[in-house]
Amino acid sequence: MDSRLFAYNDPKSPISEIFRTLRTNIKFTSFDKNVKTIVFTSTGPNEGKSTIISNLAVTLSQAGNKVLLMEGDLRNPTVHKMFSLPNDYGITNMLIGGSDHENFIHKTDIEKLDVLPCGPKPPNPAELLGSNKMKSILDGLKEYYDYILIDAPPVIVVTDGALLASISDGTILVIASGEATIESVLKARDLLVNVKADIIGTVLNKYKSTSPGNYYYRYGYYYTDRNRSKTKDI
Repeated sequence: MDSRLFAYNDPKSPISEIFRTLRTNIKFTSFDKNVKTIVFTSTGPNEGKSTIISNLAVTLSQAGNKVLLMEGDLRNPTVHKMFSLPNDYGITNMLIGGSDHENFIHKTDIEKLDVLPCGPKPPNPAELLGSNKMKSILDGLKEYYDYILIDAPPVIVVTDGALLASISDGTILVIASGEATIESVLKARDLLVNVKADIIGTVLNKYKSTSPGNYYYRYGYYYTDRNRSKTKDI
């Protein structure tokens, strides 16, 4: 397991509590509608999106939910590395050939948490992710899981993230504090709105507290949805 899986390696740590709070907020967001497929995207690379979605997957499974963490970045897959899993087969095999998910999904050491990695890198990721078969696969997997979390590429860099957001129940935008510009955040929002993605929240990552006495300052988040916002330092 990757050392960044705080919710698994150190479940009593302050940062693990942050991810449990994020879990609660997402549950409240989906209370009045059936949000099962959630895409995580960002404005640019290295904003911490994969770390956040992996820890959220752990906390959701720890709460008794059946969770599938799916690789949506077919150009630069990382989800399998977080859980020390092979990447020999995965979602690309389902899209190109067989769609029997049991042959391509990996079990993890965490109860109720499965991972669907990328598999072989395809030459045409956007075409595959935007296909009717991709939507059909997601609809079929909903019958087996309470939550399907999709780690998508940065929405500004390639169209893949927007394509996945357009066929998912909800989208969360991860923003790196001090790195992402206001212009890039607005552009990312517009790209998602243009494909009619349902943006259910944002997570501000790498937030550094300026409050005196806050020893743990390197990680933090700001989560917001239509009805509430919350900040917390760790």
